Amino acid sequence: MQLKDKVIIITGGCQGLGRAMAEYMAARGARLALVDLNPEKLELAIAACQAHGVEARAYLCNVADEEQVTQTVAQIADDFGAINGLINNAGILRDGLLLKVKDGVMTKMSLAQWQAVIDVNLTGVFLCTREVAAKMIELNQQGAIINISSISRAGNVGQTNYSAAKAGVAAATVTWAKELARYGIRVAGIAPGFIETEMTLGMKPEALEKMTAGIPLKRMGKVEEIAHSAAYILENDYYSGRILELDGGLRI
Repeated sequence: MQLKDKVIIITGGCQGLGRAMAEYMAARGARLALVDLNPEKLELAIAACQAHGVEARAYLCNVADEEQVTQTVAQIADDFGAINGLINNAGILRDGLLLKVKDGVMTKMSLAQWQAVIDVNLTGVFLCTREVAAKMIELNQQGAIINISSISRAGNVGQTNYSAAKAGVAAATVTWAKELARYGIRVAGIAPGFIETEMTLGMKPEALEKMTAGIPLKRMGKVEEIAHSAAYILENDYYSGRILELDGGLRI
């Protein structure tokens, strides 16, 4: 699938990986529908995409809310007249140990911590994929859906909720690739390792140094490298049902 003039939806599109992917696609002529909950940052991302001379629109939507997702996908289809791709990038972190005992006092990961991450990172991917795939079939459009997983899907200390969600995303990716192939819709995933984003760059220098030291390539990945891989999956019509790991050789 050539990206020029194709309509690509990106959730969590106003910053970090989402914005990087949006600008990368815009530079290749794609038309962008950016979905997020931060109107100010969304407008900045839209302006950056439009600077490439392409159509880009902002949509405020909580991906964990079924009604909002349904309405937003329908609105995007009406606004653009087509949907050719989706990148499920929206996600949150609520890290914490399952149990922690300090000075004889036990603390537990709360149900709220667990549920918030599952709602956005897993249920949100399910809802967006279901509605976008349905609309693509309705419009007789072929294309691709990319789910952003993580190498933490293998399990990572302090991330019970995040690891479970990202493992679920990876499993769902394979399932949907098999189910949707008959409609000309490919589904694949990307599992990033440690990537340079606002969140990681805000860490303490010593923590960043320790993190980087464990990566065989001795550096974190760049958002542009994730964007490049997303474009590759969209453009390669034979890539489906697989999770592309981008971690510099790191395995958790």
